[in-house]
Amino acid sequence: MSEPATAEDTALGLLSRPGFARLLAYRIFAMLSYQVVAVTVGWHIYEVTRNPFSLGLIGLAEVLPFFCVAPFAGYLVDHLPRRKLGMVACSGLIATALVLTSVAKGWLPVDGVWPIYAAIALTGMVRAFLSPIYNALFARVLPREHFARGAGLGAVVFQTGMIAGPALGGVLVGFGGKGLSYAVATAFALVAMGCLATLKVEEPVHAGPAAPIFKSIAEGARFVVGNRIMVGAMALDMFSVLLGGVVAMLPAFLHEILHHGPEGLGILRAAPALGSVCVGLWLARHPLHRNAGRVLLFAVAGFGLCVIGFGLSQHFWLSALILLFYGAFDGVSVVIRSTILQLATPEEMRGRVSSINGIFISSSNELGAFYAGTMAKVLGLVPAVVLGGFAVLSVAGITAWKNPTLRKLNLRDLQ
Repeated sequence: MSEPATAEDTALGLLSRPGFARLLAYRIFAMLSYQVVAVTVGWHIYEVTRNPFSLGLIGLAEVLPFFCVAPFAGYLVDHLPRRKLGMVACSGLIATALVLTSVAKGWLPVDGVWPIYAAIALTGMVRAFLSPIYNALFARVLPREHFARGAGLGAVVFQTGMIAGPALGGVLVGFGGKGLSYAVATAFALVAMGCLATLKVEEPVHAGPAAPIFKSIAEGARFVVGNRIMVGAMALDMFSVLLGGVVAMLPAFLHEILHHGPEGLGILRAAPALGSVCVGLWLARHPLHRNAGRVLLFAVAGFGLCVIGFGLSQHFWLSALILLFYGAFDGVSVVIRSTILQLATPEEMRGRVSSINGIFISSSNELGAFYAGTMAKVLGLVPAVVLGGFAVLSVAGITAWKNPTLRKLNLRDLQ
């Protein structure tokens, strides 16, 4: 188990803990492997098919296996050695990248693109394990009093991977081709596996026979639904991203409103992640303990105001600045929700609860893009985004009214 907490622990002090440093390394290298493959496979599929619809099928090929596997992944994380299960998941990332490398190099004599979609489906299944394993091991390498600070650093690592992965994938494809990009993704997954192989952590001991799988999954779902703080935080995140997501609409805004070239897409895509990284670094140094519920609600309201501001902006750099704050408010929400998840979840349920949280987040991202596109088609681009921002403000207000337990939350009360 984690060594006793010391008074001099800081954000840098947490990184000096070998267990936590290796866990963060596992997270970023697994994220880099996944993101490099995601960028490269989009280029690969379009290069073969020249059909935009085939790009949409990539998301479908990944998200359907993810939803099917996620509940069972949480069960396995709660009942099997987590470190070894994480190594198996990393081997899935390696297998995906190796198959895609073989296809790109012509080593695998196949016709059509079905092997690419099959590899992406495997990625979706593997991705269902990555976050539950990280969240379960997080609680074994840090003492509870450092969960808030550790969640801030974890958010920084995650967002860094979100920024660096796509950029690196694009550079690798542009300068070395698809084969090199897939090979680098394989190497990243190997490093992630090595980080877990060398992670020294005491795994929980499960006494007695495991509960039936469907009964155990239902038990995890009942726990989440019955916890007003946890379900409130998850629902806030889900509905704010579902109703206020603007990232999927960025190409349309660039073309129709901001009148900026495609190079501006990278700037606008990076701005929210940069805002989230800055907030994560701040919260790692100054962790929230008091009034966390109020801060969370104000952050969601600020997120909604940024959505409205972005929808009304007609200037590129103003839009980029608004997206920076958009990411910062979202980063506050992510850190607080992650801390609640760690503090409020019993040790024996960490895998299942994390999987349910992953389903909430993934569904909001995927459905949010669909919702944004549908509303833009029906109402027009700007009215759809502005209405979404007001909807986020309404969600924050209703949650504050209906869930006083979350509104009054102090994180110290959960420790």
